[in-house]
Parts: sequence; structure tokens; C-alpha cells
Amino acid sequence: MKILGIHDGHNAAACLIEDGHVLAAIQEERITRTKNENCFPHRSVQWVLKATGTDPGDLDFVAMHSKHMPPHRSRKRMLEEYAQSQSFAYQVKQLVKKTPANDYYRSRRRAERNAEIQKAGLPLGKAVYVDHHTAHAAATYFGSPWVNDSAEKVLVLTADGAGDDLCATVRIAENGRLGAPIAEIDDSHSLGSVYAKITFVLGMIPNEHEYKLMGMAPYAPDSGMMESYERFKNVLQFNGGSGLVWQRGPGVPHTYYSYNYFLKLIERHRFDWVAAGLQKFTEDHLCQWAQNAVRETGIHKVALGGGVFMNVKANKRIYELNEVEGLFVFPSCGDEMNAVGAAFQVYAEETAKKGRRGEFPPLGQVYWGPEPTDADVEKLADGLRAKGYTVERHDDLDDIIGDLLADGEVVARAGGGMEFGARSLGNRSILADPTSREVVRIINDMIKNRDFWMPFAPAMLAERSDEYVKNPKGMDASYMIMTFDTTDKVDDFPAGVQPYDRSARPQFVHKEHNPSFHRVISRFAERTGRAVVLNTSFNLHGFPIVCTAEDAVDVLERSGLENLAVANYMIRKTRSISGNVDSA
Repeated sequence: MKILGIHDGHNAAACLIEDGHVLAAIQEERITRTKNENCFPHRSVQWVLKATGTDPGDLDFVAMHSKHMPPHRSRKRMLEEYAQSQSFAYQVKQLVKKTPANDYYRSRRRAERNAEIQKAGLPLGKAVYVDHHTAHAAATYFGSPWVNDSAEKVLVLTADGAGDDLCATVRIAENGRLGAPIAEIDDSHSLGSVYAKITFVLGMIPNEHEYKLMGMAPYAPDSGMMESYERFKNVLQFNGGSGLVWQRGPGVPHTYYSYNYFLKLIERHRFDWVAAGLQKFTEDHLCQWAQNAVRETGIHKVALGGGVFMNVKANKRIYELNEVEGLFVFPSCGDEMNAVGAAFQVYAEETAKKGRRGEFPPLGQVYWGPEPTDADVEKLADGLRAKGYTVERHDDLDDIIGDLLADGEVVARAGGGMEFGARSLGNRSILADPTSREVVRIINDMIKNRDFWMPFAPAMLAERSDEYVKNPKGMDASYMIMTFDTTDKVDDFPAGVQPYDRSARPQFVHKEHNPSFHRVISRFAERTGRAVVLNTSFNLHGFPIVCTAEDAVDVLERSGLENLAVANYMIRKTRSISGNVDSA
């Protein structure tokens, strides 16, 4: 059974699955080069079909994420909405949503989406619309390590800003079936919207820069953190009884239509205090919710999905709860995951109709995107050589990369299938020796321009990960979606940890997932004894992660990078070229 999954909103994406197995998936931003592209993903649809040799007529279903998707909007328009969210016009908009006019508006939007399906050359009669939080839940349950264990019940929690009028759900899944919600929380009480509004009030981009607040939080003194936390702690309150749902506290407006409220709430509080107080409030709230849900259901294996769980520090706190025996977080759990989740859910439902359960292979690697080839590089080679670059093909490129890293060089790597989601997992990464914090400055000056307080992350051999991070419950951390406390070997990778609390957001690199990247780190370990390298995303500041060989070369030419490994080629700048390139 072939199913095309589509997310046609913020960070649009498409994927193709066959009998529960992901064959290909990509985000539209990687093709258009517009970060977090908000659109119908026409290019992504065409790529996954072409990459898998699938004709639209071969599809059994087209799984559309979300029953209702608001109109596409630019970043500029989104920021305008945030600033005006408590204006009279938006108060009227809230009221209109409770009238029959809202039904008419949504039916018109459905017609517009149907037209996009047809424009993409897809069979409209095979389109199925999947509820937003059902798609989140389906991705994380059917992607979890427990899905094929018929004896294992899984507690599935979803939380995000909003989707199909909800911001969070609680479900029970077992025997390959995702249950209906046992608790739902209206989007007017959204924790995700609270975090996004504070991100905006602090002068950053909502739905994009929340991670910057999370990164700043550890720097605040406890006294300042608690002062801000006192302002946040009653914004959301759990209802009585089981505590599976929450609501806004007294006087708190709809959390999306709330700019003026939150502006006043944090007035004259230092930005680091605010970040820390908000982060503590978020962690405490999610931990209490998880504890309540485990207590109510008696289920101790927990799967998380939805953009709120991109908060890796909150995930760590949940993982550490005594009540939680095992935790799975979908590799990239923003709305991009719902292209996968919608397809998974339709497959599960259709197989159930036939009296059997769908079989979902272990999720494993998520290198579902395009792979650059030697031919792609060869098309560019003559032009690069004419500019003074060296362009050389190597059969042992992985060893050469490992040697360069051991010699203190920074290397950008674009090889193998591109990662799906927000994290670079070795195939579209900038790599370095993490023993000196000075490398952070070097990479920032070269290309990244990250905020001074933001940490980089380590990639380590999975078989040696216990040397570097404390992982008492043995969770696999292949996707950089969790943080851990570090061991006394933290001095082996100080540039790859949060400088203040010395936690790390690692990638455990398994040989069976990515033998090439595993070999790079293994070679580095042979030279240095350290089985861990610095890994940050390969992109110019403000742009998506690179996709093609052309993208990779473009970044090389526009930045201070000196070494690029792409396909089986190493491209290097001469010192004269490096001296003439301004850092991005």
C-alpha cells in the first residue's frame, strides 16, 4: 500500500510510505531555500514521487495533515498578527469563530486545498484528511520502538501551539492501534502559544527562535529565575480530578490573542530571568502533566509528539521522572512530522479495515532526502578549479575527513541521503574537534553567526556513548531530541555542551544507521582516542540546511569554510581564496 503524506502549512513537507515503511521524505524549505516554508509542498511532492519511481496513479491514498489548515502566511504577516493579537479586530475574529461563518470559511479553505491537490497532479478521490493531533500521535506511536510489541501499551502525549482547535491530547495506543483521545485541551489554553508569545515579546521570531530562550535559560541566577517563574506559574492550571487537562488561569486571555497581556506580565524583568522562568514553568507543567497521565492510565512507556517537545530540556526532565520507564520522541516533532504521521495513520486505519494490523519497521535512520552524487560535483568541478579551489575524488573520504578533524580542521559534510527534520545528523553537518571552546568562535566567524549563548552539539559513537553522557534508562538518542547530563569525560568535548550546566544534546551514531558517518568518527577516535565530534547544521545563518551539491558549494563560496566533503569529493580553498571571503 503506497501512501503520500502531505503537510501544507508552516514548514511544509511530503513523504511517501509503502506498507508502513518510509521510502522518501523532504521539507519544502530544502528545495525552495526559504526557511520554514509555509505553502502547499508542490516541489516536495514531485521529488518524493520521482525519487521512488511512483506515478500518481500508483498511490492508494493521499494523506493530508489537518482537517483545517489556515491560509499560508509570510513571516512578515505572522509577526504583524502577533503584534496585533489583542486588537479589537482580533477580538472580533475570536467571536466569528463561534458562528456559522466559521464553517463557511473552513469549507472554502478545504476547497482551496483540494484545488492544490489537483494542481499537483494527484488523484483528489484518494485524498484523506487526518486530524492534526492524530497525525502527531500517529507519527510518534508508529515510529516508536514499541509499536510491534502486542503486549506493550504506550501513553501518547501531543502538545503544540494549535491544530484543528486543540493544543494537546492524551491517548493510549496498543497492539498497533492508536486510540481516540482520552483527554483534549482547547487551543485557547496553549502552552506552545505562551512560549511563542514570550519569544516574540523578547524580540525574536515565534515558531522559530523558541530554542534561543531555552538556550539562554541556564545562565540566569536562581533568584531571577524564580522572580519570573512566579509570574508564569498561574498562567495555566490543571483542572481537578485526573489532571489530564489544563486551562488558563484567572484573567489570562486566549493564549494566542495575548500580546499585550504577556508584554505587561514580564515588564521590567531581565531577558535571562524571563527565559529561565518560562523554561522552568514549561518543564514543571509538562512533567506534572506526564505524571498525572501515567498515574491515571498506569502506563509507563511514553511517546511524545508536537512542537512543544522540540524543547529538549523539558524532554530530559520527563525522561528522568520515576514514573517513566521508557521515552520516545519523534526525531523532529514539529508540524513537518505530520506528513509522516498522516500517512502512518491512514495505513493503520486501512489495514485495520481489512482485519489485520499494519506492520511498521523500526524507524531507524531518517536520511530520507536527496543524495548528492559524484556526477553532481563533476558538473561544478571545472568552474571551482578555475577559481583556485582544489577538487579531488577519494575512495577513502571518510578517513580523510576523520584525519582533518583530528588535525584541528573544520569540515562541512554533504554526503548520503539528507536528514528529515530540524536536526543535522551527520549528512548535512559542519564537523570539528570539540576539545576546545575556541572552535565555537571559529565556526561562528566562518559561517554560523549563532547567538553567543547558544551551545553546539556532539555526535558520538553509539557504542561508546555511556562514556560521555549519563543515560541510566538506556534510551537511544539517535536524533538530537534529548539532552543528558555529562560524565567526568566532559572535557573530551567542552565545545559540544551547554557551557553553564554542561548538559549535552547528543547524536548516538549507529553503524547500521549511517556507516559512513560512523567511520568518520571512528577514524577520529583512532587518531585521538575520543569517539565524539562537534556536529552543527550545514547552512548559512537564516537559511535552511543545505540539500544539493550546488547548495553545499554555494555555502562554501559565500562563507569562511575551507573544507567541503560532498559525495566522494573533497573541495578545499586555498588560503588566498579564504582570505578574500567574508564570513556569512
